[in-house]
Amino acid sequence: MQNLLHIEQGNVSQVCKLALQIPEFSDPVYAEKLTRRLKGVPSLILIAYWNAQPAGIKIGYEREPDGSFYSWIGAVLRDYRKQGIACALAERQEAWAKDQGYTHIRFKTRNCFKAMQSFALSRGFDIIGYEPREERPQDRIWMEKKL
Repeated sequence: MQNLLHIEQGNVSQVCKLALQIPEFSDPVYAEKLTRRLKGVPSLILIAYWNAQPAGIKIGYEREPDGSFYSWIGAVLRDYRKQGIACALAERQEAWAKDQGYTHIRFKTRNCFKAMQSFALSRGFDIIGYEPREERPQDRIWMEKKL
């Protein structure tokens, strides 16, 4: 059986349901927080499906009026990793952002998420900032890619 990937725009309730299955999310993704963050700003919620099963999410929004789009949340369920889903979600988000007139994609990750850092660097992102925390694994790393 051939595996089929399909990506479509989603909604807050879909994201919350999938986020409960992502072990790296130490804090639950609450509908109220998502709705508050996305209210009144251009945003995009993407849901990836693998063989019609929800497999990943990608959320971004306009955070600063400087031409950049902030990629806020992205994750693939553990059973669906290493299938190109994260890359497909990132490509769709970047294409959408470029079509909307954004010139850059930005995001921040934690120092402990080495796979995310590697993924971003392989996709052409640069490290543009660093925010130390009390515990080094929780330090924040800002990354940016020109569209």
